[in-house]
Amino acid sequence: MLKLNPQVRRYGPMALALLLTVAVAVAAKLYFFPSAKKSEFVTATAALSDLEQSVLATGTLQAFKQVSVGAQASGQVRSLKVALGDAVKKGQLVAEIDSMKQQNDLRNTQAALDSARAQLASKQAALKQAELAFRRQQELLALDAISRESFEQADAKLETTRAEIRATEAQIAQAKIAADTAQVNLGYTKILAPMDGVVVAIVTQEGQTVNANQSAPTIIKLALLDTITVKAQISEADVVRVRTGQKAYFTILGAPEKRYYTTLRTMEPAPDSIAKEDTSSSSSSASAIYYNGLLDVPNTDGRLRISMTAQVYIVLNEAKQVLTIPAAALGERGRKGMTTVRVLGEDGKALERQVKVGINNNVNAQILEGLAVGDKVVTGEAPAAGSQPQTGRQMPRMRF
Repeated sequence: MLKLNPQVRRYGPMALALLLTVAVAVAAKLYFFPSAKKSEFVTATAALSDLEQSVLATGTLQAFKQVSVGAQASGQVRSLKVALGDAVKKGQLVAEIDSMKQQNDLRNTQAALDSARAQLASKQAALKQAELAFRRQQELLALDAISRESFEQADAKLETTRAEIRATEAQIAQAKIAADTAQVNLGYTKILAPMDGVVVAIVTQEGQTVNANQSAPTIIKLALLDTITVKAQISEADVVRVRTGQKAYFTILGAPEKRYYTTLRTMEPAPDSIAKEDTSSSSSSASAIYYNGLLDVPNTDGRLRISMTAQVYIVLNEAKQVLTIPAAALGERGRKGMTTVRVLGEDGKALERQVKVGINNNVNAQILEGLAVGDKVVTGEAPAAGSQPQTGRQMPRMRF
C-alpha cells in the first residue's frame, strides 16, 4: 500500500481548499465582471451615385377628359348603338329614344303654325276690304252724302283689322317658336357623341325608360384616353415645396419597374374637403389635409387605365454621379453649416471629421467636401461577437 508523506497528509486538504477558493474567485470575476470587448463598427463606403430628393405622393389615374352623355328627352331607349370599350367620333349616333311623342308634338305645333298663317291671310283680305270701305266713306263724307257716324265706323273697322293682323303675326311667331322647339326635342331623341372618345361606361341599357323632366339621365360615359391625368394627393407638409412645372414621374402597381416621366401641370388651390357642406374647421384640423396635384402623360399604348393607383414622385433636387454616403452616418450639424461624421481609420479607430452636406433625402446624402471616394464612414456600432451582456443573475452554487 502507498504511504503518503506526513507533510502531504498535513497540508493536502489546505492546498485543495486554496485551489477551490481561487477557482471560485476567478469564475466569479469572469461571470460578473467580463472583460470589455472591442466595439465593432458598422460602416459604409463613400461612393459616386445618382441622388434625388423628391416628394412622395399617392395618386389615382383619371381620363384627361371625361363626359357623361345624357338624355334630354324622356322615353324608352329604343336602341343603343355602341358597346363598352368602343371608340366613337364626335357627332356619332350612340343611342335612340322612342320619338313618337316628340313627332306628335312637332306635328301639333306645325299645324298651329299653319292655322295662324291662314288666319293672317284672312285678316289681310279683311284689311284690304276695310281700306276700300274707308276710302269710299271718306269720299262720300267730303260730298256730305253720308253721316259722320258712318265714316267713323269705317275708320274703326280699318284700325281693328290692322290690330288683328298684328295679333295674328304675333301668334305666328309663337307658333314658329313652338315648332322649332318641338323640332329640337325630336332631335334630342337621337343622342350624339359630344366628342371623340372611348365608351368607358354604359349606365342605361337598351329598353330602359328615362325621365328627363327633372334631371338629365346618363346614357353612357365617354373618356379621352389618349392622355391620362394623374391626380396626386400631396400632404400639406410637402405642398409648400412643390410648384408647377417641376419634373415628376410615377409608377403603377402592375409595372413597378417602369417609370412614366412628366411634369406637374398644376396644383389645385384647395383640398377636396372644401366642397363638402358639412366640413368645419374642427373636423378638418383633426384629419390630414391633402392638396391635389395634376400630371398629364401620353397613353398611346393604352396600358394606363382609369382608377389605377400610382406612386408619384415630384423631384425637388437631383444630382448625377456625386459623392454620397448613407444619411445615418451624419451626426450633429455645426454653426458654420458643417456636419460631423465618423470615418474609420487604418488602425480601426473612428475619427470625427467635418463635412459639407448637399442634397439629403433622409436615405442618402450628398457630400460636397470633407470626404473622398472610398472613405468608410461609421453608421453604427455593434458589440463584438461572443460578448455576453451583464445581468443580475446569481452564479450557481458550487458543491465541495
